[in-house]
Amino acid sequence: MAQGNDTMSNISNAHAERPKKSFLGRALKFTLPLIVLFAAAVGIMFMGKLKPKAETKNEPPRATPVVTAYAESRSVELSVSSQGEVRPRTEINLAALVGGRVEWLAPNFLEGGRIKKGQIILRLESAEYDLRVTQAEANVAQAQTVLIREISESDIARRDWEDLGKGQASPLTLREPQMAEARARLAAAKAQLGEAKLQQSRAVVYAPFDGRVRERLVSLGDTISAGQNIGRVYGVAIAEVKLPLTDVDMARLGLGIGFTSSKAKPGPEVVLSATISGEPHIWHGRITRISSSYDPETRVLFAYAVVKDPYGKGSDNGVPLASGLFVNAKIAGREVVNSIVVPRTALRGSNTVYIANDDKTLSLRTVEIASSSRDMVVISAGLAPGEQVITSPIRGVAEGMKIELADFSKADDKTPAANALEVGQ
Repeated sequence: MAQGNDTMSNISNAHAERPKKSFLGRALKFTLPLIVLFAAAVGIMFMGKLKPKAETKNEPPRATPVVTAYAESRSVELSVSSQGEVRPRTEINLAALVGGRVEWLAPNFLEGGRIKKGQIILRLESAEYDLRVTQAEANVAQAQTVLIREISESDIARRDWEDLGKGQASPLTLREPQMAEARARLAAAKAQLGEAKLQQSRAVVYAPFDGRVRERLVSLGDTISAGQNIGRVYGVAIAEVKLPLTDVDMARLGLGIGFTSSKAKPGPEVVLSATISGEPHIWHGRITRISSSYDPETRVLFAYAVVKDPYGKGSDNGVPLASGLFVNAKIAGREVVNSIVVPRTALRGSNTVYIANDDKTLSLRTVEIASSSRDMVVISAGLAPGEQVITSPIRGVAEGMKIELADFSKADDKTPAANALEVGQ
């Protein structure tokens, strides 16, 4: 019995020791990796302290290299650029004033054909009008015979009265009313003859001026009515270009609304240019007038440039300023005296320039712009002659930043040198 109790006691002790060993194993399993990671971190920190420290230097900020140009004071002739389409000053519809069948057409009465003033363009069949003229001539001859007869009878009546009568003869006795009626009929017959000849002459259509044919609307054998259009022609004596101008352009030209050219005040010169068949061409003209009202859609005024004899003396070595051609126009403007001129690249934004000071620092300057182009800027205030403006790109601009002037002693001087500005681009 005692032996059985010892056996039960040993089994109980064995069960008590087994949970203790299991708990220690689990604790070591979780804590050992933490210990390894901690040891690694301590080692890395120790090795970082053994690394030599980098030397630090307190160097001043480096100056930014820049390119500059000098502000130049001189008189500048402004100009305005615009574009427009060439149109003839005179262009009309040709019409026959009488009706009939087309009997003959001029060989050059074709689209693009050249016509001369007074040249016969079209002839209608005129037999009907010829007959009317013949009939009117017969009526005139008959009326003249009646008038002569009445005059003779009046003379006979006067002589009879002088031989037989006493006192003053009445107008009726002397046949004065009959003579007046005969004269009136003769005048009417002559008027009818004149009308018949006029209709006869209108059977032929003449060119009203030197020009070109835009369009022909009839063919040989067509029957047309009075007033029917037979074609459209335009004159070649004067070509016009309608050029839009803004208020700024008007100020640069120094012209007012409704300007009209005169001998005392001629309009500014205009140079028109275009490329034809791959070759550049230019034509010279003048502004003759400016519209007196603004266009309601575009809010601009229109100037009219005129070129005389565009197909002759006004052509460019035989190349005419043809109708319908789209051209660029450069209009000579007013002269601005003692202006400050700088390169276009010196302008930053709309009214700012960067100044290179004598102490090699940068300053920001606000200026007033009179006009500008792709190459230059005319400044009216805010800049003095001889000051250096920065023309090269620069980043991180700040007032007073250090700059260094680039040495371009062997390069061409890029300061403004032209005498005219092309503005209004």
